[in-house]
Amino acid sequence: MSLQIGLVLLIAFVAVVLFSTEKLRMDLVAILVLTSLTLLGLVGVGDALSGFSNSATVTVAAMFILAAGLQNSGALSGIGTLLGKAKSPFQFLLILFAVLAVIAPFVNNTAVVAVFMPIVIAATASVGMAASKALIPLSYVSQMAGVCTLVGTSTNLIVNSIAKDLGHPGFSMFEFTALGVICMAAGCVYLLTMGRWLLPDTSNSQLEAHYELGKYLTELRVMEKSPLIGTSVGDAKLGETYGVYVLELLRGKEMIISPRAQILQEGDVLLARGDWSDLLDLKNKTGLEINPAYEFKAKELEEKGEQVVTEVMIAPNSRIVGSTLNAINRSWRNQEYVVLGVQRRGQVLREKIGKVRLSVGDILLVLLPESEMGRLRKSKEVVVLTERDAPKPKGWRAPFALGVMVAVIGTSALGLAPIAITALLGALAMVVADCVEADEAYEVVDWKIIMLMAGLLPLGVAMSTSGAAEFIVDNTIGLVRDMGPHVVLAVMYLMALLLAELMSNSAAAVLLTPIGMSTAKMMDVDPTPFLIAVTFSASTSFLTPVGYQTNTMVYSAGGYKFTDFLKVGLPLNLIFWLLGVYFIPIFWPF
Repeated sequence: MSLQIGLVLLIAFVAVVLFSTEKLRMDLVAILVLTSLTLLGLVGVGDALSGFSNSATVTVAAMFILAAGLQNSGALSGIGTLLGKAKSPFQFLLILFAVLAVIAPFVNNTAVVAVFMPIVIAATASVGMAASKALIPLSYVSQMAGVCTLVGTSTNLIVNSIAKDLGHPGFSMFEFTALGVICMAAGCVYLLTMGRWLLPDTSNSQLEAHYELGKYLTELRVMEKSPLIGTSVGDAKLGETYGVYVLELLRGKEMIISPRAQILQEGDVLLARGDWSDLLDLKNKTGLEINPAYEFKAKELEEKGEQVVTEVMIAPNSRIVGSTLNAINRSWRNQEYVVLGVQRRGQVLREKIGKVRLSVGDILLVLLPESEMGRLRKSKEVVVLTERDAPKPKGWRAPFALGVMVAVIGTSALGLAPIAITALLGALAMVVADCVEADEAYEVVDWKIIMLMAGLLPLGVAMSTSGAAEFIVDNTIGLVRDMGPHVVLAVMYLMALLLAELMSNSAAAVLLTPIGMSTAKMMDVDPTPFLIAVTFSASTSFLTPVGYQTNTMVYSAGGYKFTDFLKVGLPLNLIFWLLGVYFIPIFWPF
């Protein structure tokens, strides 16, 4: 193994560790990879910066704007009404899957789930169905549909771009469609039968009513006339009586971690956790007050109209990820929003609420004037989870936005222009028609994904030019080469599947595409089957709530456990693996 190969493999290994442990943001890891490759002389400056001008990067950015145009114009406004017509949970899922099959192949998965989540949560209640029975299927089917076209996911575009750089002719717009439709049909049948019974029913717990998606962490201040004064936390029996549990007690600058024996005093702040209805019941009956992260004058808010409490989830492309609640409350003061509580699935938060650093999927309970709900719904930082009206069609703009999307896809599919150019023109048309405001066009793009792609694409170049890809193939897949290309294909699919669960799907595609090309060279066969295996396996992550952004979003909103994804997703991944290994050589012979 040469020094060059060793350095590339070391950088790739460190990247995998950083992605899987989430010690750094994924876009920062990508830039770290790019600069390391350049400083060590493993790629030239031109190759290092080529990711920023790559057609895949440009296309993904433009597709975010196109998706926002569809949403803002009200082109998707009929979805909620359509789902509401379902007469049974089975019929509801059928309608949902059919709608996703039409939209998700052409719109970014994250945007699709962000739009559909509040609609699904509201619509499931009308058919007597737990939202937890529909949210995992929403995430999974959006992924399945995404692999049906070249633009369905960023992973498809990345594999296509790197493969073309390595000498492959690339893929057409609908090259994946036949296999994608077969896999999606099988996946939908599974989710309507066996998968449906494996999904949890949380209708009687977290999702039973509005504003009760889980246990919230909040702060309760002991007021002057509270009957709890002079009573210890343990003797008050707040858990047994109200279902509220005191995690810590804040007295001045002192934080008491085990407060059961503490005698409560006026001004003490209880760091409490429970269902929001239970927290309010405790507040009203014991003379406590919600203690917001910053001083808030409720009377001034009341003078401006009726107050509402709503639940919002931190979006994957939100700029407030990593910020503290104190900082959020300060930045939202002009909008008159107040964060009352926070919950994080799979974790009990035990720190002062103002110091909690937000993560993707965290759910905030927000108090605001009813007049501000419209502005909050338009925010790209959060997804409003509580019941809401769909955007109304804005006259001619709704059909115009649909027409633009059809033109973008159709023109590229017919080979009249590259997809990057048609997507850019489509995004420009959305802005000119005011389906997306000019400033908003920059806000709707998930720049973390763009930076991830731009930073990692040079790693694909280094993997190939240094010989690192061939080295990996010789020492892994090469061990089963004598068993034939079908076995090698099966192993390649599993490698991509496992790697995508450990790190970003895009990063897995960048690492494995050169390996797929080198595998074909080793076997002296067409590389297309191996590239298809990488595309399908890296684009469909069903095993964990962190394997794909859409899984993370529904994990928080659906009241799921980590094991729910493993229980439902493992058989589905097995189905896709078997179908892929069988059908890929049929559609793309070795």
